[in-house]
Amino acid sequence: MTERLNGKIALITGGTSGIGEATAEVFAREGARVIITGRSTDKGTAIAERLGDGVSYFSADVSREEDIKGTIDHVIETHGKLDILFNNAGGPPRGTIDNISSEDIDHGVHLLLSSVILGIRHAVEPMKSNGGGIIINNTSIAAIRYNQGSLLYSALKAAVTHYTKLAGVELGPHGIRVNCISPGAIATPIFWGGSAVANTKTAESNARKLEKLKSNLAKATPLQQTGLPEDIAEAALFLASDAGRFVNSHDLVVDGGRTSMFYEPHG
Repeated sequence: MTERLNGKIALITGGTSGIGEATAEVFAREGARVIITGRSTDKGTAIAERLGDGVSYFSADVSREEDIKGTIDHVIETHGKLDILFNNAGGPPRGTIDNISSEDIDHGVHLLLSSVILGIRHAVEPMKSNGGGIIINNTSIAAIRYNQGSLLYSALKAAVTHYTKLAGVELGPHGIRVNCISPGAIATPIFWGGSAVANTKTAESNARKLEKLKSNLAKATPLQQTGLPEDIAEAALFLASDAGRFVNSHDLVVDGGRTSMFYEPHG
């Protein structure tokens, strides 16, 4: 075991399923002490128990600034520092181009964009005090290609990507690297509103759903394979470790070549 994150303190938002859960497992495996956040106490507690003493759960809703600040304050009070922040939490916003309200826009902005901006904002001072740190933002190939998500989702993810690059320029002199990951078609339980943590009653059903999803998503990549949460977790590990020491203000696309394929616009 290489333990590439030995002694590091890592905070992962949206850590109660999918990419966040897989990243918590990888980071813990590599020696980090990991704090995962999410709104589901049952799921978060179960994941922390499964992954062992190196992982803990803290209840938080990233659409609320007080929760973001409270989480980072908790990390500093408990562990004394914050080395790695993975702004991973998100979800699909509401509304379509011809049927969207100001409430839908506010919901999407708070969930997908301000959660990242404010996560960075509240992590900066602790990281500066610690001599540096690593911030990773989860964005999407929807930020760079049409028809990979709704228009609002795509626009907000594009903002996350651009904000990441500019933040890396401003924070680089302080030893803080800021990068983002753009996943492609990743098979996660979010597609059916589930979790990778399942009881025996639902495990077989979820396994069947996952296999069908993987088969469908594989058709959308040149590799004829689908991405898994572990693929994004390993990308996050690279960016968080010394292997990525010279990578900053970068959007790491992990999509099996999907964005190089041509898509006919609808209509």
